[in-house]
Amino acid sequence: MRKDHELEGVSLLGNQNVEYKFEYDKSILETFENKHLDNDYWVKFNCPEFTSLCPKTGQPDFATIYISYIPSEKMVESKSLKLYLFSFRNQGDFHEDCINIIMKDLIELMDPKYIEVWGKFTPRGGISIDPYANYGKKGTMFEEMAKQRMFNHDMYPEKVDNR
Repeated sequence: MRKDHELEGVSLLGNQNVEYKFEYDKSILETFENKHLDNDYWVKFNCPEFTSLCPKTGQPDFATIYISYIPSEKMVESKSLKLYLFSFRNQGDFHEDCINIIMKDLIELMDPKYIEVWGKFTPRGGISIDPYANYGKKGTMFEEMAKQRMFNHDMYPEKVDNR
């Protein structure tokens, strides 16, 4: 079990009086220590209720955000991540911007060995946008992994054979 001193930076989990921010705010994000530094392992989040606003029209955009990372010393606390993603609700940015902002904020927060963020935005006007961004810690094998995954990333694993 985790000891109280290991949870000192975690204030949102279990807090019934959480304030939902309606404007982008990366300060919501909280971390806890990775107790398994000797293992390289994946942490994956599927966030099916992401919303932001079109910066030009102000219309809402909806997406599922997939975040996968290999932690280093710090890990993101999931409730703070949920509240952080909620803070994009009134943020006017293009889909590509949202994905890169999320990835950069998580890199700054955790300094992970590897991270990828993928947004599957709901089609509007007959087109969907699925931006993908990744990062591997410089000077490690994960830097090369990021390059390989970027160029071998199958954006559409559910492809249909149209022969």
